Amino acid sequence: MRSTLTRKLRRQMKNRHIAMISIGGVIGTGLFLGTASGLQTGGPVGLLLAYITVGSVCIAVMVTLGEMCSLLPIPGGHISLAERFVDPAWSFALGWNYWYNWTIILPAELSAAAVLVNYWNTSVNNAVWISIFLVVVVAINLLGAGAYGEAEFVFASIKVVTIIGLLILGLVLDLGGGPNHDRIGFRYWRNPGPFPQYHGIPGSKGRFLAFTACLTQAAFSFIGTEIVAIAGAEAKNPRRNIPKAIKRVYIRMLLFYIGGVWIIGWLVPFTEPDLNLKASTGAKSPYVIAIRQAGIKGLPSVINAAFLTSACSAASSQLYSSSRALYGLAMNGVAPNFFTKLTRKGLPLVAIAFQASFGFLAYMGLKEGSGRVFGWFGNMTSIAGLISWFGICVTYIRFREGLRVQGIPRSSLPYVGFAQPYLAYYGAFTSLFICIISGWTVFIQGNWQTDFFVTNYLPLALYPILYFGYRFFKGIRLVKPEKMDFRTGLDEIEAASYDDPPPRNVVERVWMWLYLTTLARCNALVTMIVLCKKKEQKEKWDVPTKHEDDR
Repeated sequence: MRSTLTRKLRRQMKNRHIAMISIGGVIGTGLFLGTASGLQTGGPVGLLLAYITVGSVCIAVMVTLGEMCSLLPIPGGHISLAERFVDPAWSFALGWNYWYNWTIILPAELSAAAVLVNYWNTSVNNAVWISIFLVVVVAINLLGAGAYGEAEFVFASIKVVTIIGLLILGLVLDLGGGPNHDRIGFRYWRNPGPFPQYHGIPGSKGRFLAFTACLTQAAFSFIGTEIVAIAGAEAKNPRRNIPKAIKRVYIRMLLFYIGGVWIIGWLVPFTEPDLNLKASTGAKSPYVIAIRQAGIKGLPSVINAAFLTSACSAASSQLYSSSRALYGLAMNGVAPNFFTKLTRKGLPLVAIAFQASFGFLAYMGLKEGSGRVFGWFGNMTSIAGLISWFGICVTYIRFREGLRVQGIPRSSLPYVGFAQPYLAYYGAFTSLFICIISGWTVFIQGNWQTDFFVTNYLPLALYPILYFGYRFFKGIRLVKPEKMDFRTGLDEIEAASYDDPPPRNVVERVWMWLYLTTLARCNALVTMIVLCKKKEQKEKWDVPTKHEDDR
């Protein structure tokens, strides 16, 4: 096999793949399926407040990341920025946390697929369904990025159409437009009520605890949204496109997430038995439950099938993401070198095979129940994602200190975020706070659960071990503000950019709007690939501090 210096990962994604994947990327099993446990735990208002809270943290991270990435659209996104403004150990810990985040969610999605299939058939062992979906996901990835892009284009299209249709349908059902003509309104907010009393704890304390118990599930739905800004750093005209992408994230957040959980709280009471994901039978998605209760025959199966494609799409994305992340880490010298092996067609076969092996963790659900295993890995993914948000906010705080010391006014930046640095402090504090309290329920007397404690606090413990271990082993010190690099790397990304011709008609203008507002999740994943070039190229780029507008 030839050297990896002569074999490169091939960019086979088309613009339509990238645009639709990023649009559908904000919708997943966290919203379709995970909200079942959130609604049962926190009630309609508790779940809604949890999504609003985590959504506000997500906005803080987006604004924070957007300000840095619009100035420095360099390969590596937040991982490279961490090395410049904090230290290489912070970058190392963020890089492996990123890999961990995308790795551990693969078995979660496979478990979710098994839960969804149980709606139709509970007589077949879940091992069959997990095996089928794992084979499909691996096959898509082995066919290369082009086949992956085509599959994701179809899956993402289904998800977008599904969620918009469900929002409209939910409003119609709530107003009495279903076959049973039952006008629900805010009935379930009154009875059984807006909040459950968590573990029977009376009063406002029990209601507050019900809200805090939903935060981790809400985070599972939002994790990954920040990749829009990271992907924007790899796109053309980032100084124009990143602010636009951030503004459009607000719209998607309100429409898909906040609107979605609001509809769920209208239509399904938190006392509904089928919301229990720990059982392995029955309908679990709140949307499917609501449609079934409204008496619409046939549609619940159609919607559940759409959710199933969502789980398959997410699993395929996780395998693609984690294998490329591992390849990038290996090229950077912080993972075994054999993960850099490529086939003649530029496929990281060793990395894909290794990452696919983590899918076998989904078989844990054969004993414990796939819904329970989905909850385990969902918790671990949520905490890892929140730690990434914490790391991004800390990086920005150091970034801002570097600007101050080097005399670079914020007014000269391509994009100036609002309410800074307070948003960064808010994002860092709240992300870390949610991580710390994520598993507090196990400390209630008589409620100790070892599995719940481990899945919530293991990622939180790993990050400082990675950071301080690497820092002490390598003898690394914090980068001094006066030595922070605000200049290197701009030419490299600008040399690979190009300007699209202006749209010629209404259709092209609409398509261009979609593309620019939802920059690709997969494009962000290629960040890890481009980052490896630092290992291959020793040449430093000397770029002026003052940037001219894009032509």
